[in-house]
Amino acid sequence: MYRIGFDNDKYIKLQSEKILKRISKYNKLYIEFGGKLFDDHHASRVLPGFEPDSKIKMLLNIKDRVEMMLVISAEHIEKNKVRGDLGITYYQDLMRLIDAFSEAGLYVGSVVITHYNKQIEAQKLKRKLEKLKIKVAYHYTIDNYPNNVDLILSKDGFGKNDYIENERDIIVVTAPGPGSGKMATCLSQMYHDNIHGIKAGYAKFETFPVHNLPLDHPVNLAYEAATVDLNDINMIDPFHLSAYNKIAINYNRDVEVFPVLNDLLISINGSSEYKSPTDMGVNMVGNCIIDDEACKEASKEEILRRYYEALVSVRKEEAGEDILNKLQLIMKKTGISADDRKVAVVARAKEKETGEPAVAIELSDGRIVTGKTSKLLGASSAALLNALKANGNIDDVKLLSKDIIKPIQILKTDYLKGNNPRLHTDEILIALAVESEKDDICLKALKELHNLKNCEVHSTVILSEVDVKTFKKLGMRLTQEPVYSTKRLYHKK
Repeated sequence: MYRIGFDNDKYIKLQSEKILKRISKYNKLYIEFGGKLFDDHHASRVLPGFEPDSKIKMLLNIKDRVEMMLVISAEHIEKNKVRGDLGITYYQDLMRLIDAFSEAGLYVGSVVITHYNKQIEAQKLKRKLEKLKIKVAYHYTIDNYPNNVDLILSKDGFGKNDYIENERDIIVVTAPGPGSGKMATCLSQMYHDNIHGIKAGYAKFETFPVHNLPLDHPVNLAYEAATVDLNDINMIDPFHLSAYNKIAINYNRDVEVFPVLNDLLISINGSSEYKSPTDMGVNMVGNCIIDDEACKEASKEEILRRYYEALVSVRKEEAGEDILNKLQLIMKKTGISADDRKVAVVARAKEKETGEPAVAIELSDGRIVTGKTSKLLGASSAALLNALKANGNIDDVKLLSKDIIKPIQILKTDYLKGNNPRLHTDEILIALAVESEKDDICLKALKELHNLKNCEVHSTVILSEVDVKTFKKLGMRLTQEPVYSTKRLYHKK
């Protein structure tokens, strides 16, 4: 059952105030943004009430002072590196982000191409962006970065990099994905700012782990579950404990790099205000939790979803067993098991009862409806229709008759030469939309679609890509059993 645990309005207010307070000490502030600025669905799942675009709304609060600086690695461009969550290349995502920031009302000032070594595709990107009046800088690889401080802070280190003269004083440094070189970009700019007589500061914006929540709080454990492939580990910040005798939570990569990073900041500016990696952070998310139990329960559900996703990835040979082992340890820490996902238990019971693949959907009020596989519909389509009927308090009648479904099946099999005559979720929704023009009950059901957002879904088999995308577009939270619906060696998407 969905319930709010996070005050989004308070977050936007506190977060913008925190950034403005941090910049008051400098002429210019570079904020390295980790994670997603747009579509932060992980945060919205573990902190119910957090809006996926909250960070953008926060930046819009201070947009007259904000300049976006995007970073992309020339190596990622050359290798066509793909974002696993979006299925697009880093190059494509860079263009998407430029469009999205501009359309939201944020000023995109520049793009920095890191790890540059005269790659042809990087040069093409530079020419393309400059035609769009976007400043572009090349940054080069530095041997033994970030440990060789003397080389880094020399004409053969940061001194070789192009310098961007910013137009505003809060520079948000973000990238399509990890490994792009955001931190090095901030430091390089600060090095050149110092030469130009500009006092620049550095801050880090990471939503997770939440520094003022306990180490084993489910919200922080859910972050570990989300980053098992990166080997991120939450830990007590030893520098913060030593400096203030206070416990704060950070993660291994930030803790490991802090001594070197702080040395670089001191070498550039002559001093550093930071005594710990936690000090560098500006994130206020932990101050905006209004229902801790709601966030704990939401985080446990997220860990379970990550576990089921990993089961499917291992079945598809897209991930190794080590990922599952790590997730099982996190589940053990949280005190949950695979059977704690209620919709999974109900879906499996329905499959056992019918002998066919089944799907269960938990509605926002806690009720669970199911769908079974039939000659006309796949289990996903059946469950979706049943969810719409339950939400709309529609009597147990068939929304779509066989006469409506049959012509679509003929189109799929006879004309389009498909093997599966059953209607997918997108097809059933199109049929429902068409019927809603002349049938008030279908119209009533169709209007319930928006009420399916945040509902939990579980399938007893691996679904087609079509059904997965439909559930995702509806904002539903899907998990699947690591079982194919047929014994074929080739599984169509």
